[in-house]
Amino acid sequence: MVTTAWVKGASKGFSLLALSGVLLGLPLRAQTAGGAVPRGYTTPIPSELLTPDTVRTSVGTFNFFDGMPDAATVDTSFDNLKFIRAYETFLTLMPAASIEMLRAGHAGMGVDAYNKVMLLAPLNSNPLFLTGNTDTVYGSTFFNLKETGPMVIEIPAGLGPGTINDAFFRFVADTGAPGPDRGKGGKYLILGPDDAEPANTDGYFVFRSPSYSNWLILRAFLDDEGQPDQAVANYKEGLRLYPLSLKDNPPAMTFIQGGEGIFNTVHANNFHFFEELNTVIQREPISLLDPELRGLASAIGLEKGKPFAPSDEDRALLEEAVQVGVAYVRADMGKPRNSDVYFYEGKQWFTPFGGGSHEWLIDGGKGGRNLDARNNFFWGYTVNTPAMVLKMVGVGSQYGVVATDANGAYLDGSKTYKFTVDADVPAKDFWSMVAYDPQTRSELQTDQLLPSKNSKRNQDMVVNADGTIDLYFGPTAPAGQEANWIQTVPGKGWFAVFRLYGPLQPWFDKTWQLNDIQPLG
Repeated sequence: MVTTAWVKGASKGFSLLALSGVLLGLPLRAQTAGGAVPRGYTTPIPSELLTPDTVRTSVGTFNFFDGMPDAATVDTSFDNLKFIRAYETFLTLMPAASIEMLRAGHAGMGVDAYNKVMLLAPLNSNPLFLTGNTDTVYGSTFFNLKETGPMVIEIPAGLGPGTINDAFFRFVADTGAPGPDRGKGGKYLILGPDDAEPANTDGYFVFRSPSYSNWLILRAFLDDEGQPDQAVANYKEGLRLYPLSLKDNPPAMTFIQGGEGIFNTVHANNFHFFEELNTVIQREPISLLDPELRGLASAIGLEKGKPFAPSDEDRALLEEAVQVGVAYVRADMGKPRNSDVYFYEGKQWFTPFGGGSHEWLIDGGKGGRNLDARNNFFWGYTVNTPAMVLKMVGVGSQYGVVATDANGAYLDGSKTYKFTVDADVPAKDFWSMVAYDPQTRSELQTDQLLPSKNSKRNQDMVVNADGTIDLYFGPTAPAGQEANWIQTVPGKGWFAVFRLYGPLQPWFDKTWQLNDIQPLG
């Protein structure tokens, strides 16, 4: 049985025992030393093979009779193992729960069929949407290949970068400039895991998804006046989704404005996370996850074709495991411990895509997978595409994240800060700076529905004589700086993302750099 005292003890000692495997044992049974034969044996026995009668650990004290555990040790060890499995399930399968809640949030807004598309024109701070951008016009929908069979997506020319991700947030395809249509538009044919490829695919860019449910997220840009009307018209006039079987008579499209809606797309940070994950496991083909990951989930009762009904004791243990996992990802969110993610030596800015691989592979996989970088990304961000890590001059987008000021202190909504954007920002299309809430990882909610500044939309920003622009963050605007001010909330933290669309060479070779955020007063 799981007890409250054990759960609390396990959370305190988890990093010592579960992560490092270190036992703080005090051996009481005689062991081999200097080739001596221990009591009960007829030959010398290597001491590292023997378990003491009592082993004290951060989880508790384990008691054995000649290596055989007593009942309390059995209960504690298996409870601890289940805790470890739950903790690792939370971190490792977070991408599946994250994209599932994106799907659920869309469905709650009426985007519940392949021919319904949510337009976020723009996305303001009402919806809870992981680090959503106020400054591009999103077109977003989900489709289920189990229900439709092969799916055709007609992408109009002139859209920005688009991406299709599967139900485990794995990359399926890019569209637009980073994709095979190179911004000229075209027809994409998406095959599901059970679909045979049609005999004739001429005229299509063909991709196969490992999952039934898939997310299509598209971006379009504001016009030169900072308005979304042209982008919205491009979606409505040119974007089409339909099953290949209905290509001769595709159904009409429906576009739903969701940018000002009040809805949630962020996964739970308590026991309900596992219920969200169970929805994915039950819906998707068993091949969505490899046997290793399926085994991890099934160890805590998440198995395709079986009900997920943990006991009250197990439910408490799973809840605690999530909270320990949340503490870890929050610890790495604003101050990543991996020094390789920081753009510049001695500065606070870092990339959300650590390791330079959209699969988080170290040295092409020779070093395995960068688990911390992957956890950090899916905790705070969405959309998985190689375009975010590849050097594509003038194409796609690049991102810098900051959660601390020039002194390394977390950004505080009670204080006032200045951030100087140097002249000649190396962005062919535009740049933007958006403030976010560290709790929800969504846009910071203030009296400003768009907590951001954008080089296209905010053309009233004051530009200094040398071409630099000073942005101010704080509860109130400094006198005369209202056009350059992003509001923050006293008593709340915040972090920010600087985006460059169409990044140019000075960004990649770092001859142009982001400045640290300076506290004032």
